[in-house]
Amino acid sequence: MRKLYIKQKVFNLSGKFTVKDKEQQDVYYIEGSFLQIPKTFTIVDPTRKEIALITKKTFSLLPKFFVEVEGREALTIKKEFTFFKARYTIDAESIEVRGNWWDMNFEVLKHGNVAGSVSKQWLTWGDTYEVKVIDEEMEHLLIALVIAIDCVKASEAASASAT
Repeated sequence: MRKLYIKQKVFNLSGKFTVKDKEQQDVYYIEGSFLQIPKTFTIVDPTRKEIALITKKTFSLLPKFFVEVEGREALTIKKEFTFFKARYTIDAESIEVRGNWWDMNFEVLKHGNVAGSVSKQWLTWGDTYEVKVIDEEMEHLLIALVIAIDCVKASEAASASAT
């Protein structure tokens, strides 16, 4: 099992941050598009090879985020129409997210087997998430999923503060 840590810096307008391993070595780099439409986050490895892309769909009645991993569409996160509390769903083939993903405490299952888990670390400066990778083949998807959920939450917070 491999543990990775995603730590976002508070007040970082550029949307750049890293994924580190338990020895605090950089494993992946995340770069967000600043003032660009559509809003995207690109995840690259140390050789600068793109491993995932998260895109917020523009001109949509309800927010929708597409996640591509290694050039293939892996999952979609979309807001459901509700009158009160915001509700989102995650659609992915053969992948299930079990737990409270909105609070970043969940497991990811592939074909019913646990592939990894995510938990938010408390009492840290900025948001820090611990990602436990059990199935190595799912590592890129797990990282992309955490970034996508964080992007959804940031978008929801921005729209709530605008109203």
